[in-house]
Amino acid sequence: MRVLYLVHDLEDAAVRRRTLMLEAGGASVYLAGFRRGPKPVSESTDKIIDLGETRNGAFAHRAAKTLTTAPSLIRALGDSKPDIIIARNLEMLFLARQVARRFKPAPVIVYESLDIHRLLLRRDFIGALLRGAERSLMSRASLVVTSSPAFVENYFVPMQNLTLPVFLLENKVLDLSGRVVGVPAAKKTDGVITIGWFGALRCRKSLDLLSALTRLMAGRVKVVMRGKPAYNEFEDFDAQVAAEPHITFEGPYSAEDLSALYAAVDLTWAIDFFEEGQNSKWLLPNRLYEGSRYGSVPIAMSGTETGSFVSRHGLGLTLDEATPQALMALFETLTPDCLSALRATLKACPPSLFTATRDDCVGFVDRLKTLQVAHA
Repeated sequence: MRVLYLVHDLEDAAVRRRTLMLEAGGASVYLAGFRRGPKPVSESTDKIIDLGETRNGAFAHRAAKTLTTAPSLIRALGDSKPDIIIARNLEMLFLARQVARRFKPAPVIVYESLDIHRLLLRRDFIGALLRGAERSLMSRASLVVTSSPAFVENYFVPMQNLTLPVFLLENKVLDLSGRVVGVPAAKKTDGVITIGWFGALRCRKSLDLLSALTRLMAGRVKVVMRGKPAYNEFEDFDAQVAAEPHITFEGPYSAEDLSALYAAVDLTWAIDFFEEGQNSKWLLPNRLYEGSRYGSVPIAMSGTETGSFVSRHGLGLTLDEATPQALMALFETLTPDCLSALRATLKACPPSLFTATRDDCVGFVDRLKTLQVAHA
């Protein structure tokens, strides 16, 4: 089965994970998409079509770029017809429709939506226009793939009247080795609780909250940040971090670093206010699964899907109020024995709660094959 995967960022770690998942399930995957930097993708092969540069946070720019890119994508594909087109977000769904029209019979279209953009949630003309465009484009799709049930419950069903089937693919750690990974031993105690905030660093409110907390705790709590900062979301990310005595930013990382990263911290910051009350309330972030798999206790906000996940499985901490004082009160109760008990709960969880295996890959590709058969 030949899959064309249309993506917003060719070098996004989640894109690589999905590509590996499809290949492990038995599909032949071809990538086409944009990049978020001026340098062309380093791994240039006949299976990758680089459509040029777009900018983070610039929806209008990306939309315009998408409109002008469709003809060149179709030319690049030539007569190589895909069986399945997976479109990662709304702009790519438009491209998928253009490509599908090129072939007879048309390929199956799958819409992958792992975030609900804030423009889609606006209650004005712009929001209505974009939701209408999304409904129209989805009318030719056969499946919606999403990473959190809350996206379906709070957006797709009530706001888009979704009737398509949904395939839930949570942001679990992909492990194709077949090995059973145990929770690492607790890090050596030094009287300091370390919070790890890893991944997409885009939440200014989180940084402000953690800055206030670490100052209040006077060195008893520190924060280590790793990943890719969304600099456009902060006034001056580098200066703010440099001014904090108990917060450090240690640059990007790769999937191979996850075990060491999380083994060095006590808690995972699984809180996000980037689109507060909307997308951030509904998502289940990568760091929730990564940290839990490697023994770092998650801390989440009550009233969010992440908080519900943590509470349902009894595997972490939940914060009721997003204030430095409430966070400080929570940490005052976090004794070494309490941390040990929380880590023991993580260790007792079934691996499937945090990890996707080769069987999950095969199951996903088999689902795509049934769409192909039904479409034919």
